[in-house]
Formats: sequence, C-alpha cells, structure tokens
Amino acid sequence: MKQFFGSLLGALVGVVISSVIIVFIIIGVISSAISDKKEVEVKANSILHLKLDGPVIEREPKNEFAKLTGFSEEKKMGLDAIVESIRKAKTDPEIKGIFIETQDIDAGMASVEEIRNALIDFKQSKKFVYAYGEAFTQKGYYLSSVADQVFINPQGGLDFKGLGAQIMFFKKMLEKLDIKVQIFRHGKFKSAVEPFDLEKMSESNRLQTQTYMNSLWNQMLKGISEERGVDVNKLNSIATNLAIRTADDAVTNGLADKALYYDEVIEELKKKTGQTAKQKLNLISVAKYKEAGSSDDEEEKVPSRNKIAIVYAVGSIESGEGDDETIGSDRIARAIRDAREDSTVKAVVLRVNSPGGSALASDVIWREVVLTKKAKPFIVSMGDVAASGGYYISCAADMIIAQPNTITGSIGVFGMMPEAGTLLSERMGITVDTVNTNANAGIGSIHRPVSEFEGQVIQQGVEDVYKTFITRVSDGRGISVADVDSIGQGRVWAGTDAMRIGLVDSLGGLDAAIAVAARKAKLGSDYRIVKFPTQKDPFADFMGKSEEEMTEAFITQQLSVFKEQYFMFRRSQALLNAKGVQARMPYDLIIE
Repeated sequence: MKQFFGSLLGALVGVVISSVIIVFIIIGVISSAISDKKEVEVKANSILHLKLDGPVIEREPKNEFAKLTGFSEEKKMGLDAIVESIRKAKTDPEIKGIFIETQDIDAGMASVEEIRNALIDFKQSKKFVYAYGEAFTQKGYYLSSVADQVFINPQGGLDFKGLGAQIMFFKKMLEKLDIKVQIFRHGKFKSAVEPFDLEKMSESNRLQTQTYMNSLWNQMLKGISEERGVDVNKLNSIATNLAIRTADDAVTNGLADKALYYDEVIEELKKKTGQTAKQKLNLISVAKYKEAGSSDDEEEKVPSRNKIAIVYAVGSIESGEGDDETIGSDRIARAIRDAREDSTVKAVVLRVNSPGGSALASDVIWREVVLTKKAKPFIVSMGDVAASGGYYISCAADMIIAQPNTITGSIGVFGMMPEAGTLLSERMGITVDTVNTNANAGIGSIHRPVSEFEGQVIQQGVEDVYKTFITRVSDGRGISVADVDSIGQGRVWAGTDAMRIGLVDSLGGLDAAIAVAARKAKLGSDYRIVKFPTQKDPFADFMGKSEEEMTEAFITQQLSVFKEQYFMFRRSQALLNAKGVQARMPYDLIIE
C-alpha cells in the first residue's frame, strides 16, 4: 500500500510539473506571437548587420518555438532570408551599407557563393560593405573579401593555406569488433563504401577528390583576386608558404585593409554614416530587417496571380514523409504534384541540396518531375550538393543551374549489409537459430554472411538500378547512355566541370533559376514566388512528440555541441541503417 501511494504521488507530481511546463510554453508562444506583431522600424542611417554566427540553411526556419523550448541546436539562418534582405537593402534609402561580422561561416561553398554574389550586386548601389573578423577561416574570408574594407583584430589571424579533405576509415575498427560489411556497388568512383572496406583512399577516389578540390580552390582564388586585386599566383604563394601568420601579415599582403579592434571598427562605421562618436550606431540584423515593411511601394501593389513555385528538396533522400531537413519522397513528390496541378503556378524551380539516398525514393520524385515538365517549365537550382540521388531527381529538368562550387554528379549506386555473427557468438556468447519456409528467407540477416547466390541476386539489383539511373540521365540530358556511363561510375564533379561535361547547363544561383523559369513561362516581371512544401509547424511537432522522442531530442541537442564527432557518428549511422540500394554521395564534404 505504501508503494502504491508513493507511485500515485509521483504520478501526480509528474502531471502537475508537466501541466506547469505546458502552461508556460503556451504563455510563451502567445507572448511571442503578440510581440512579433510589433512593426520593425528601419531608422535613418541604418546598417544591415550580417552577423553569421549560426548554421546557414536553405530556408528560413520557423524557429520561434524552438527558441522558447530550448530544442534548437543552434541559431539557424535561412539562405533565402539573407539573400532577400541584401537585395531589399540595395534599394532601401534608410540602409546606408552592410556590415559583415564573421570569422567563420557554417555553410556550404555554394551557399557562400550565393551570399557573396548578392553582396557584389548590392555594391552596384554605391553603398558600402565593410567586414570584420577576429580570426578568419578561409571560407569566412572568402565571403568577407567582397567588402570595400576588410578589418581584422590586431591580435587575430587569417587562415589561408589551401583546401584539404580528410576521410575517416573504419575497416580496422570493424575487424577488431569482428564485424564484416558486405558491399555491392556499381561505379569505380562510388566510394561511399570505402571507409568500411579500405584503410585508405583508392586511386580513383583520390583522383576525383583532387580534381574537384582544385576546382573549388581555383574558384575561391579567382573571387578573392577579383575583389582584392591580388594576383592568383601571389595568393597561391601565400597559401603554400603559410605567409599569413599575424593580422599585420594579412594587411601587408593585401588581404585586409586595417588591423582594428571592434570599437575602432564601430567608429569607422559611424564616420561612414556621418554620425558623431556619441551617437549610437543603427545596426539592424537580418532577423529584424526581414520583418520590416517594404522600402518601396510594393506592398501597395496587387499581388500577381502568376506564380513561380520553389520546391525545396533538402537533405538525405528517403521514403516516407521526411521533414524540413530530410527529403521524404512522399512529401516532396506531393509538393511537386501540388505545384503542377495549381493553374496559377506557371513554372517550377526545384531547389536541390542533397547528397542523395534511397534510389527508390529518388525515382518516386523523378517521376513527378517528368510529369510536371510536360505541363510547365521545370528548372533545377543546385545548392551546395546535388549529387547521386540529388542528381537523379534533377536530371529530367528543362534546365539545370548550379554554382561553380556546387558538388554534383556521383552517378552510381551501392548497397551494404553488415554481418556480425562472429561478434555475437564469439565475443558476446549469443547464438542464433532460425526457421525458414524457403531457402533464402533469411537474406539480409546480420547473423550470417550472404551466400554466393544471394550475393549474385543483390549485385544484379545494384546493376539494374545503375542501368535505370544512367538511362534517366541519358533521357533527361540528351546524352548517350555510353557517355553517361563514362562520366558516371559514381564520380563527383564540381559545378564548373559538370557544365563542361554536360551535366549542368549554366552557372548561377537560385535567382538565375527563377529568371530562367520566368522567361520560359513568358511572364516578364509579372509573377510572385510561392514556396513548397509547407514548413513543419514547430509547436504541433513538439506537442506531438512522445516522452521518448523528447528525451532523444534533448540528448541530440547536447551531443551536437561536439560537432565533428557527432557529424561522423550520424554519418556512419545513416549509412549502416540505409535500406535498399543507395544513390548517395561518396561522403559528406566539409570545406574549411
């Protein structure tokens, strides 16, 4: 009886605490909603403050609730919101310039290129762009190099050494655990499986990696040279000799203009906007600026009935619904179908940022692309990565536009099956006995290796998927199957090289893709943008979580602070848990 009352009391306390938490959450959400209605005023002599202190993702997240609950890993910024704010500031008479404050930027190279190009376009307004950093990474500096003046902390630094790629291999670790990974693939460059099968890079993988890394580096050097007026050969020499060791070195070599502390940079900005030292500098963040009213008369115009739909396909590709960071075939296929069946949508732009994933899920999305292309112009805009399955869902478009530093191609497929029979029996003392109705009913079990016959069946499945893949590319791109196979084989290409070999039509960002869509639909400037799919409601998502899911979300948040280690863990977990034949990038690429 004592235990009963103890359990009852514990349950009641739990209910009370949960109720209190829910009440505070609801109050917070209501308060947030009320405060959000307050109009943001852009004061005279304002400066758009581009402080890039969190991950840059494709689409501005609905993160107000995440901030309240603490389930947000980091403050995420939407690439769309950043670019739109820069474009808006160009013609806003209250905005006198842009202040970039970053030393690093947590974004892919194509996203950096998109922001950088928006800043270059902004400078046509003759407004200023200033940048400041304490210790610039190469990517952070590449973005900042577009500024009229680059300031660096006197005790800071600038990392300028060239690009490097490191790949971790797990073969020896798996051998120590008596785990075997059975691999089936097509494509000599399809190296997603190499970490589980080799101890170092294959020569084909080394070749493709060196090729596209050179392309990315050359694009970076070209951009810096054009904006800073420093010869490419000199930049290469600086990197090779590690010549930038202090802030003064950066100034001496022409990569920075002045070594200043933050307060001194603020004084420079005040002078530039004609303010006195005692006046407060009017910095407005992207988050605030995107909520401000339009700087012209656009809000008074009647919205056009003509629409161009942007369908965002972001993340790994898998079957099912997915979410805002995963491409679920059901959700994205439905979004494309909705855009096709909406008579007011005159053209569709598929924005792809994906390393690929399930070949089957990719084909489901591909089918909707083919059907929509028959009904209206269909353009693909490639972001940081549009490779393997990401290229699969792109290849049928009327036109493919990528950035010079987009990672694409990787036309190849693979499958993996872990086998842990020895680990279970010899290390853990677990034995498994089975009863099957048919000889091969246990195919795919981790308790035993596949038989020779089963291996032949699986390999044939991989070959069939690859044949379908290259046929899809051949039909979509107007290239012979043999030619697709020669540039396929799982090989990864940078955007510039992909255009040269016919996988991409043109170089540019999302704006370029929208302009092409408008031109093909003969819309002129009479259109507005609508975005698909509808973003997940964070409040509904939170309230719909079970206790276990809330716990998992909390643990994920805590682990995510160890970014590199957590990233490797999630990557390995995704590969080992992948179902069916995969059309996936060889590895996730992080450029530093």
